[in-house]
Amino acid sequence: MNPARGLLLLLAALVLPSPSTVFAENSLLRRGNGPDIETLDPHQVRSVAAGNVARDLYEGLVTEAADGATIAGVAERWEISEDGLRYVFYLRDNAAWSNGDAVTAADFVAGLQRSVDPKTASPSAQLLSPIRQAAAIAAGREPPTALAVQALDERRLQIELQSPTPYFLALLVNPAAYPVHRGSSFAADAPLISNGAYQLTRWLMQSRVELSRNPHYWNAAATRIDRVQHIVTEDMGAELQRFRAGELDITEQVPAAQVAAMRTSLRERVRIADYLGVYYYGYNLSRPPFDNADLRRALSLAVDRDVIVRKVLGSGERAAYGWLPPRIAGADSLQPAWAGWSREQRLAEARRLYARAGYSAQRPLQTEILYNTHDYHQKIAVVVAAMWKQFLGVQTRLHNEETKVFLQSRRDRRRTQIFRGSWISDYDDASSFLELLAGSNPRNDTGYNSARYDSLLARAALESTEARAELLLQAQHQLLEDAPVIPIYFYVTKHLVSERVTGWQDNPLDHHYTRDLDLSVDSSPSELGQ
Repeated sequence: MNPARGLLLLLAALVLPSPSTVFAENSLLRRGNGPDIETLDPHQVRSVAAGNVARDLYEGLVTEAADGATIAGVAERWEISEDGLRYVFYLRDNAAWSNGDAVTAADFVAGLQRSVDPKTASPSAQLLSPIRQAAAIAAGREPPTALAVQALDERRLQIELQSPTPYFLALLVNPAAYPVHRGSSFAADAPLISNGAYQLTRWLMQSRVELSRNPHYWNAAATRIDRVQHIVTEDMGAELQRFRAGELDITEQVPAAQVAAMRTSLRERVRIADYLGVYYYGYNLSRPPFDNADLRRALSLAVDRDVIVRKVLGSGERAAYGWLPPRIAGADSLQPAWAGWSREQRLAEARRLYARAGYSAQRPLQTEILYNTHDYHQKIAVVVAAMWKQFLGVQTRLHNEETKVFLQSRRDRRRTQIFRGSWISDYDDASSFLELLAGSNPRNDTGYNSARYDSLLARAALESTEARAELLLQAQHQLLEDAPVIPIYFYVTKHLVSERVTGWQDNPLDHHYTRDLDLSVDSSPSELGQ
């Protein structure tokens, strides 16, 4: 670091408001965050919960506004070549790590190379595939240093793409594109060096992750909340009670059965919004019996999505027959033919396919649904199992596991048959959903590997506008025909947000950075009552 820059950083740290003097009152935000996080390493993030923490701890070249729009992050501006293949990012002069070191273009080069390195096993590495040589690195044909990213100098970063990618900036919001300090450790009991609005105080497993304001963050003067706790809240009923008692300011979820009542009793504190996410069941296609497409389609047809969204959930979710949420352009036209059938027609076809797959009342399918511990995962599994039993005679076992164990079980596929899944889009485009089931995607826990499907996605990545849309349409049709998953419903987000919290804005990716929120000085935690 040059002496002048070091002096500027020191002066900035000295003149920033002290948390103990300016933000002492009402400066702790308590956020329900669902299951415990699996990692503090942004390149290893798999879950929504870990992503929430990572977005507070780190910042990429670009970031998001409170409404979800892509805005400048560590890079204050960028230039894109006329052919859309070369991006040059100009980093802020005052971008710094939580230990005071400058964030440089070389840090982003190292971070991007680490993310695509197969040794890192990043579950989101495929998001960076538009970068030239990323696919060859992921396949082991090139070393990570071959990635087409270059530090032109300390403040300028150049990235070259293999083909024009209109949504490339949105990809860089993902934790897979975050830099990591080369001296940082991600262990729960080790110091963590981050570059976002917050820094790690401590991680108490199965309890909470505690963060505090990062005084070296480039926009620290605008960060209003001093401390934040991301609290493990797997039990929605207990989370609701903690909110009512004033022990939480934001909930991760709201029990669906109580949403209608809450709209009256808690009025504007209930926030429900459309969400780019799908709840589904995945089959393990790598072993019998679900290497049989007829059986997969039969079970999907027997699930009454309308009953699940109306009677089990009942808070605005939409039945999912296709794979793309309604907010995605063209999603309404991407529905299987049977989406328009009557319930009786669907069941008749389900029974025909079930029999063709070799099953009957005398020889029923015996299977297992695996899900991670959570109230509504269990409720949905019970309902689905009952439907299969009533209409097809399937005998289903239910098995739940703690989230970290569950994710590992899904990945190794040695004993899973059917597993609960959810996919929350990384960016607002159909490819985010379709790429999940690409044969090479490490997040594809189904084992689905269709040469035609992968070819359509690869060709779409090289096209734009109408040609790209048509190829993605064909890919979705192939996916629906092969049925490696059972889409069940499209999410809405459901949060309770305390009257103390200001600055909250609903957005389709449900990303709410603590740096964009504030706490009213005129209110304090209180008993909310019924």
